[in-house]
Amino acid sequence: MCYQSVDRLAILPGMQATDANRRTGLSRQVNDAHAWTLVFCAWLVASASTLGALFFGEVMHLPPCSLCWYQRIFMFPLALLLPFALFPFDLGVIRAALPLAGLGALVAAFHVLLVAGIIPERLEPCKQGVPCSETVIEWFGFVTIPLLSFAAFAAIAALLTFAYYRSSR
Repeated sequence: MCYQSVDRLAILPGMQATDANRRTGLSRQVNDAHAWTLVFCAWLVASASTLGALFFGEVMHLPPCSLCWYQRIFMFPLALLLPFALFPFDLGVIRAALPLAGLGALVAAFHVLLVAGIIPERLEPCKQGVPCSETVIEWFGFVTIPLLSFAAFAAIAALLTFAYYRSSR
């Protein structure tokens, strides 16, 4: 004798889900799993960036300029905020994290253009302390710390945007 199992995807208690409802529920679970993975990857990027900034400052004793401080102000909360979007999966946290990533990317883009000499030095916000246009580290002839920061913010913003639109909402 066959026993009917209780269908977890039923809309109301006692109501059996149709095949279409099962496919829709499975599709939502798959989309949320993909979105969760994207948010997890964004958290990994934010955590690596935070640890990298701390390494440059505390271990290598490289003093950050004013623009670097602003980039840290936008990056460090992302490393703390994004895990709250994972357990349980929450789109509200993604919506809160996207402005941080976007504004951080704008500051980092300004810093990259300043280091490249595209923005004139008279607009330089770093009048005291470490100059913002100074290149402290340059790998492969073009990779600077501001470029790494911009790449991290852009990757986080892209991952969070894809996660937001990938989720079942």
